[in-house]
Amino acid sequence: MNNPDRRFHVAVVGATGAVGETMLAILAERNFPIATLSLLASSRSAGGEIDFQGDKIKVQDLADFDPTGVDIALFSAGGSVSKEFGPKFAAAGAVVIDNSSAFRYEDDVPLVVSEVNPEALKHRPRGIIANPNCSTMQMLVALAPLHRQYGIVRINVATYQSVSGGGRSALEELGKQTGQLLSFQQIDPQRFPVQIAFNLIPHIDDFLDNGFTKEEMKLVWETRKILGDDSILVNPTAVRVPVFYGHSEAVTIETRDKVTPEAARELLSRSPGVEVVDTHEAGGYPTPVTHASGNDAVYVGRIREDLSHPRGLNLWIVSDNIRKGAALNAVQLAELVAAEG
Repeated sequence: MNNPDRRFHVAVVGATGAVGETMLAILAERNFPIATLSLLASSRSAGGEIDFQGDKIKVQDLADFDPTGVDIALFSAGGSVSKEFGPKFAAAGAVVIDNSSAFRYEDDVPLVVSEVNPEALKHRPRGIIANPNCSTMQMLVALAPLHRQYGIVRINVATYQSVSGGGRSALEELGKQTGQLLSFQQIDPQRFPVQIAFNLIPHIDDFLDNGFTKEEMKLVWETRKILGDDSILVNPTAVRVPVFYGHSEAVTIETRDKVTPEAARELLSRSPGVEVVDTHEAGGYPTPVTHASGNDAVYVGRIREDLSHPRGLNLWIVSDNIRKGAALNAVQLAELVAAEG
């Protein structure tokens, strides 16, 4: 760090949302060098106070806020808000780290996972850095080391995504429906198109003309951009499951050079951000509840050869989608920006 004593004016946009609250917790946990903290939200949420490291900070209305003097702005308030206000903060001199999909696919905006391609954030001509989608994020923390060592040609992935990816209303709907069904009451789905409690929904985000959903195509587009390899084939299916926190993924990769399960375990065990939980016994694998929820790592287990392909490998990848999938990576990117001086 050019100036290790420097402290920053940090703005958190969407501070009252689930990801915003987690961003604040992680900023405190990691002792980010904050001189001034501005908490911003819509007029509906402005006026309240949030406790941060013993101080009560008032939530301000984003629409009335002057971004002059902000060094780093962490956005987690949805794509429309990011598109309107992100460029304004950047124009005022802030480095914007955006958690929405608003800028992810634009060539002049780096899409960065801190453990995978941190060098990419140095080239940010618009002053904006994009945070990847949560399901892509955890998958690539695990797969990037394998790709660099053995060359991934193709990825088949089925995601099992918790309702927290759909925000607070989705969490509330799962809780409400669970209680209603256990009480033998009728339910009326509101947040999801069909019942989510005790059910699986193979539909996240809008359907596209090719029959895939936008959530599924994010895995295709973002994997190629982050790894810098448009030749990688990705075949995704995204499923919403009745879990509160933590996304899981069943992944099969085909590699140019054969990788054995033993070699994969050894490589992943020394890869940043990854924890291998892989023993052939009951409970010897990661789950969203027992491992991921509330923790920072990407957990990998069930590593085994693909019986149908000579250069295939199966993995089970689990992570907390609100922490590593969103808030933690944003703060890690802010730390990289801060380290520039």
